[in-house]
Amino acid sequence: QLQLVESGGGLVQPGGSLRLSCAASGFTLDDYAIGWFRQAPGKERVGVLCISSKGDSVKGRFTISRDNAKNTVYLQMSSLKPEDTAVYYCAATLKQAMCVVRSYDIWGRGTQVTVSA
Repeated sequence: QLQLVESGGGLVQPGGSLRLSCAASGFTLDDYAIGWFRQAPGKERVGVLCISSKGDSVKGRFTISRDNAKNTVYLQMSSLKPEDTAVYYCAATLKQAMCVVRSYDIWGRGTQVTVSA
Protein backbone atom coordinates (compact mmCIF):
# COMPACT_ATOMS: atom_id res chain seq x y z
CA GLN A 1 0.00 0.00 0.00
CA LEU A 2 1.41 3.34 -1.08
CA GLN A 3 1.16 5.88 1.72
CA LEU A 4 2.30 9.37 2.56
CA VAL A 5 1.94 10.62 6.12
CA GLU A 6 2.41 14.27 7.00
CA SER A 7 3.40 15.56 10.42
CA GLY A 8 4.68 18.71 12.07
CA GLY A 9 1.68 21.00 11.73
CA GLY A 10 0.38 23.14 14.56
CA LEU A 11 -0.25 26.63 15.82
CA VAL A 12 2.48 29.21 15.24
CA GLN A 13 2.64 32.97 15.69
CA PRO A 14 3.06 35.31 12.72
CA GLY A 15 6.72 35.56 11.78
CA GLY A 16 7.44 32.11 13.17
CA SER A 17 8.74 28.96 11.51
CA LEU A 18 7.56 25.41 11.16
CA ARG A 19 8.91 22.30 9.50
CA LEU A 20 6.54 19.75 8.03
CA SER A 21 7.59 16.20 7.30
CA CYS A 22 6.12 13.69 4.88
CA ALA A 23 7.11 10.05 5.29
CA ALA A 24 6.53 7.58 2.50
CA SER A 25 5.78 3.90 2.97
CA GLY A 26 5.14 1.14 0.48
CA PHE A 27 7.35 2.80 -2.11
CA THR A 28 10.61 4.72 -2.35
CA LEU A 29 10.64 8.39 -3.18
CA ASP A 30 13.79 8.32 -5.31
CA ASP A 31 11.96 8.12 -8.63
CA TYR A 32 9.06 10.37 -7.74
CA ALA A 33 8.37 14.03 -8.17
CA ILE A 34 7.19 15.41 -4.84
CA GLY A 35 4.94 18.32 -4.03
CA TRP A 36 3.51 20.20 -1.11
CA PHE A 37 0.04 21.62 -1.54
CA ARG A 38 -2.28 23.52 0.75
CA GLN A 39 -5.98 24.13 1.09
CA ALA A 40 -7.32 27.06 3.05
CA PRO A 41 -10.92 27.04 4.35
CA GLY A 42 -13.34 27.57 1.50
CA LYS A 43 -10.63 27.57 -1.14
CA GLU A 44 -9.23 25.13 -3.66
CA ARG A 45 -6.15 23.07 -3.02
CA VAL A 46 -3.12 24.72 -4.62
CA GLY A 47 0.53 23.95 -5.11
CA VAL A 48 3.10 25.40 -2.70
CA LEU A 49 6.38 23.91 -3.90
CA CYS A 50 7.30 20.87 -5.95
CA ILE A 51 10.53 19.19 -6.95
CA SER A 52 11.27 16.68 -9.69
CA SER A 53 12.66 13.22 -9.06
CA LYS A 54 16.13 14.65 -9.79
CA GLY A 55 15.78 17.68 -7.55
CA ASP A 56 16.75 17.78 -3.92
CA SER A 57 15.60 21.20 -2.78
CA VAL A 58 13.98 24.50 -3.73
CA LYS A 59 14.61 27.39 -1.37
CA GLY A 60 12.77 30.55 -0.51
CA ARG A 61 10.43 31.68 2.28
CA PHE A 62 9.36 28.07 2.01
CA THR A 63 11.92 25.39 1.28
CA ILE A 64 11.15 21.92 0.01
CA SER A 65 13.76 19.22 0.39
CA ARG A 66 14.00 15.48 0.34
CA ASP A 67 16.03 12.90 2.20
CA ASN A 68 15.86 9.76 0.12
CA ALA A 69 17.75 7.78 2.74
CA LYS A 70 14.90 8.47 5.17
CA ASN A 71 12.25 8.24 2.45
CA THR A 72 10.98 11.60 3.70
CA VAL A 73 10.21 15.01 2.25
CA TYR A 74 10.25 18.24 4.21
CA LEU A 75 8.68 21.67 3.93
CA GLN A 76 10.51 24.29 5.96
CA MET A 77 8.34 27.37 6.37
CA SER A 78 9.61 30.67 7.71
CA SER A 79 8.24 34.19 8.20
CA LEU A 80 4.79 32.68 8.42
CA LYS A 81 1.74 34.86 7.85
CA PRO A 82 -1.90 34.39 8.84
CA GLU A 83 -2.71 33.80 5.16
CA ASP A 84 -0.49 30.71 5.26
CA THR A 85 -3.12 29.05 7.46
CA ALA A 86 -4.29 25.90 5.70
CA VAL A 87 -4.20 22.14 5.65
CA TYR A 88 -0.91 21.12 4.06
CA TYR A 89 -0.66 17.99 1.95
CA CYS A 90 2.26 16.20 0.40
CA ALA A 91 1.87 14.29 -2.84
CA ALA A 92 3.94 12.19 -5.21
CA THR A 93 3.90 11.20 -8.85
CA LEU A 94 6.07 9.22 -11.23
CA LYS A 95 5.22 11.65 -14.03
CA GLN A 96 7.22 14.71 -14.96
CA ALA A 97 4.64 17.01 -13.46
CA MET A 98 3.79 20.64 -13.06
CA CYS A 99 3.03 21.72 -9.52
CA VAL A 100 -0.71 21.30 -9.88
CA VAL A 101 -3.13 19.02 -8.06
CA ARG A 102 -4.24 17.08 -11.14
CA SER A 103 -0.69 15.94 -11.86
CA TYR A 104 -0.22 14.07 -8.58
CA ASP A 105 -1.40 10.55 -7.83
CA ILE A 106 -0.44 9.67 -4.27
CA TRP A 107 -1.66 11.91 -1.47
CA GLY A 108 -1.30 12.16 2.26
CA ARG A 109 -4.18 13.11 4.54
CA GLY A 110 -2.77 16.49 5.44
CA THR A 111 -1.63 18.37 8.50
CA GLN A 112 -3.16 21.59 9.82
CA VAL A 113 -1.04 24.73 10.02
CA THR A 114 -2.55 27.71 11.81
CA VAL A 115 -0.75 31.04 11.92
CA SER A 116 -2.27 33.29 14.55
CA ALA A 117 -1.32 35.55 17.39
